[in-house]
Parts: sequence; structure tokens; C-alpha cells
Amino acid sequence: MARKVIWSFEATADIEAIADYIARDSSFYAASFVLEMREASRSLNELSERGRIVPELSNPSIRELFIKDYRLIYRIEESRVDILGLIHGKRDLKTLWEKEQRKN
Repeated sequence: MARKVIWSFEATADIEAIADYIARDSSFYAASFVLEMREASRSLNELSERGRIVPELSNPSIRELFIKDYRLIYRIEESRVDILGLIHGKRDLKTLWEKEQRKN
């Protein structure tokens, strides 16, 4: 069953902040990064269960894909996939999300 993929406000802010950071060195690589993340998220409409369960959150409906050094974190719902965030793989997800009071 195809699901609609929806980017949360927080995830959109994440990708914009990362792209801005990359663009300081290369606007080409920043655009390439955004394109790669968007393409990966689009594939979740059909293949939403391919990502692993996020170990820090222990919720089977919250999964992640690793894309380069980043974790694309998403929640699977019955008819949609919500992109929850995008963080660097070396960051402490649980502490970051508690600090920012993100929803799971």
C-alpha cells in the first residue's frame, strides 16, 4: 500500500540548516545533499518498513535510514509516513530530541 510522505516542520528545519551549513563551502554539494534526502524520503511511500527501528526510541513504528553520515528518522502510520528529523549520525539522538521536545 502506498503511503503519503510528509515532512514535519522540524525535519524541514533540519534539512535547511544542514544545507545552509554545507553551502558555506559548496552550493553544489548542498543542493545535491537536499536532492538525495528528498529522493530517499520519496521511496518510503512504497518501502517504508525497510529502515531499521531507531534503537534509542524503541518504537517499532519509528524507523531510520542512513544516508551518508545522516539519519533520516520517520514514523510509519497507516496511510502516511511522517519524516520526523534528520540528524548527523554522531549526535546523541535521545538527548537532542528531549532538549528540543520533539514528538515521537
